[in-house]
Amino acid sequence: MKFSEVNSEWKVEKIEWVSLIGERPRPAGCNARLGVHGKDVPLDFVRVTIGGKQGFGWSKISKENAAEIIGLTVEDLFTDEGKVQADYYLIEFPLLDWLGQVTQKPVYELMTGKKLKDYTVACYDTSIYFNDLHCESDEEAVALIQEQVKEGLEKGHRSFKLKVGRGAMHMPLDIGMKRDIAIINGVREATGPSASIMIDANNGYNLNLTKQVLIETAQANLTWIEEPFHEDPEYLAELKLWLRQHQLDIMVTDGEGEAAVPIVNWAKKGYLDAIQYDIRSYGFHNWLELGAELDDADVKTAPHNYGASYGNYALAHLAPNINGFLFIEWDEMKIPGVDDSAYVIKEGKVAVPDLPGFGLKVNNQFFTQMVDDKGWSVEYKEKQQI
Repeated sequence: MKFSEVNSEWKVEKIEWVSLIGERPRPAGCNARLGVHGKDVPLDFVRVTIGGKQGFGWSKISKENAAEIIGLTVEDLFTDEGKVQADYYLIEFPLLDWLGQVTQKPVYELMTGKKLKDYTVACYDTSIYFNDLHCESDEEAVALIQEQVKEGLEKGHRSFKLKVGRGAMHMPLDIGMKRDIAIINGVREATGPSASIMIDANNGYNLNLTKQVLIETAQANLTWIEEPFHEDPEYLAELKLWLRQHQLDIMVTDGEGEAAVPIVNWAKKGYLDAIQYDIRSYGFHNWLELGAELDDADVKTAPHNYGASYGNYALAHLAPNINGFLFIEWDEMKIPGVDDSAYVIKEGKVAVPDLPGFGLKVNNQFFTQMVDDKGWSVEYKEKQQI
């Protein structure tokens, strides 16, 4: 690797894994297809030690896979450009953090080659779920969701994504549709005209239901509708045509789940406005490549990030590499032993710290204790025994 600060012969000495329990500010309710998401979220983290220096990040790597990496050198793991070799994407986040710690550079600077002053990225509050199902009236439900949106406004958010599709599973269809519409319009009332509001149906609508919601919430000036129905090129093409005919400037986005294989090609044909592959499961380096491809096709980038706040920070460092990057999906939670206070949200944007790696401060003593209690570790000397 062509970094004067890095010894290419340094070896991977230790890989440690543990699941930490993140806690949301409030329990997340249902969405169109799942039950209550709850307040506690298990998060898989790895600490890697190379050349006596450590990197930290999200990873689903197994102990067996980790054993195959132990003893490899920096030259084995990274390209000459400072990117992780494709064979080791399972551990790409802690490796990138490690490289940032060693070079004393933020990951975004490693990737772009530029030092950014007062760097901020637009983000949205993704915490607005079906916490209203117990409400007997739409008025009560709207008031509840408005209060949750106001909590987000107080935290600095100016953009919000609302879960919709109550009539798909949790409420009778007509009653659920009516409530979706009331809540969308009620949220616009709470935010004022300048906020960006997105809705996510988690495939809980069909084409006609989608049209009904978008017509009856036209005054809410939605930014996008996400996953209105299962991906289908005929439905998507018809929806885009219908939006143009009705002069509704609303993007259609998709891709967070098990996306249809040709979804990127459909976006290039104009059936979708943005792709939303998950930042963790799809990965940082894969997104770097796809983001460039989408930029060339004038398709926007809006990666999914829910169920792991680590994606908040990863996306902050991905964003300056992609011209069409729209928002960080901000999933707030507190992770024990991890200090993310250097990331500050103000007026709808998160200030990204000029700190090494992904900008997190880890209580290493706490992490070690958690690994000892309920995790695993693999060391170089143990390689032949695994």
